[in-house]
Amino acid sequence: MKVLKDILYKVNINAVAGSTNTLINKIEFDSRKVAINDVFVAISGVTMDGHQFIESAISSGAIVIICETLPQILKDGITYVEVSSANMALAYMASNYYEHPSKNLKLVGVTGTNGKTTVTSLLYQLFKKAGFKVGLLSTVKIMVDDSEYKATHTTPDSLTINRYLQKMNDKGVEFCFMEVSSHGIHQSRTDGLSFAGGIFTNLSHDHLDYHSSFAEYRDVKKSFFDGLTKDAFVLSNIDDKNGLVMLQNTVAKKFTYALKNYADYRAQILENDFGGLLLKLNDQELWTKLVGNFNAYNILAIYATAALLGLKNEEILRLISELESVSGRFQYFISEDRITAIVDYAHTPDALKNVLETINSIRTKNEELITVVGCGGDRDKAKRPKMAHIASALSTKVIFTSDNPRSEDPDDIIKDMEVGVEPLNFKKTLSITDRKQAIKTACQMAQAKDIILIAGKGHETYQEINGERLDFDDYKTVLECLKQLQK
Repeated sequence: MKVLKDILYKVNINAVAGSTNTLINKIEFDSRKVAINDVFVAISGVTMDGHQFIESAISSGAIVIICETLPQILKDGITYVEVSSANMALAYMASNYYEHPSKNLKLVGVTGTNGKTTVTSLLYQLFKKAGFKVGLLSTVKIMVDDSEYKATHTTPDSLTINRYLQKMNDKGVEFCFMEVSSHGIHQSRTDGLSFAGGIFTNLSHDHLDYHSSFAEYRDVKKSFFDGLTKDAFVLSNIDDKNGLVMLQNTVAKKFTYALKNYADYRAQILENDFGGLLLKLNDQELWTKLVGNFNAYNILAIYATAALLGLKNEEILRLISELESVSGRFQYFISEDRITAIVDYAHTPDALKNVLETINSIRTKNEELITVVGCGGDRDKAKRPKMAHIASALSTKVIFTSDNPRSEDPDDIIKDMEVGVEPLNFKKTLSITDRKQAIKTACQMAQAKDIILIAGKGHETYQEINGERLDFDDYKTVLECLKQLQK
């Protein structure tokens, strides 16, 4: 049991009705999970308002209500705390409840449109190989040293973050690498955490269904760095036009990385093929199994972060050369018929462009590049024609298909995409709504030495259709299709 006033430390409180000396069991923001002596935090979400469930939470045993607007009728024996922001209150309360676990390890947050999962996952790999106990909070999975847990969000809610950080404390974890999404920052999920450092990868068109404009999206990302302390570091990609913007108001120690501009950490691509990359990092050559220009940036960010966290240069270079690619991030194999199949999470215009440009820089141009791509439903519609434009311009053949249509008609999503195809590229395109059939068709079209790119879902092992999550794995599907054609 905890004392309420202790977990309200640093919470911006407007009014209190009742006692803050109350002993509480746990904190919940989902009224369905509330039990006897719990605190219920009424979050005003995008689709639902937690204030509507205050009575339900009290009926289930809640004795403390945290809310932005006090109910008209206050019940005896219940403590009501009115706060300016329920999201922010939840973040600080969660940190207080779990006894500030982020202070007991070195927590590094990675934000940007693309590269978050790769950078955090490879840093986890590298520090594990270096012999440390390491944590990971990513889109793909959550790791507490060697124990793996399922991830449901890029940046989990504040309670989940702090609960896993406490598990890491219990296991003696020294470093934790965490993806920090714009949603997570905007909803204050990272407030109350002590970061040792922050990394900015890049910024391009994404999440404009949630943010009102690109400027707001950029400024939300920037606010993460603005909130870091002078004891932390910021590592920013200054080849991105927003890289210096991220550094403007932070009091943290500032470091930069780049392939094209002068920076604290620089890299040059010497060789790039399906076998990997040969890089020159700060005048030292390094071979890595990862492929593509975008991965050169990821490797450079990892190299710089490891150096800033105290690892020795020679050890960092050795460990980077041993790193394996991340699931669903330029994950590829070559079939017996010598067809190369690549699965990548590229679900933004910039990410898709990077992957296709990488493939085109490697291939001989004597083979076909067949791209299978869709766009998610109930998400930013403005990027749909852009994705189609890029796919049709940079591929020899394109199949438009379903991604995660969610509540939308997949045929309508594909129609939105087709608007972006230039007339001279129409003959390259084909639309097949069923994703499995689209992948199977790509495999049937491919000849020896051709390349198939399946973009958009990457590591995901499901498709979201009308509220259901159906089993679906791009990598397994293309593997099975190519094997069947070999028979």
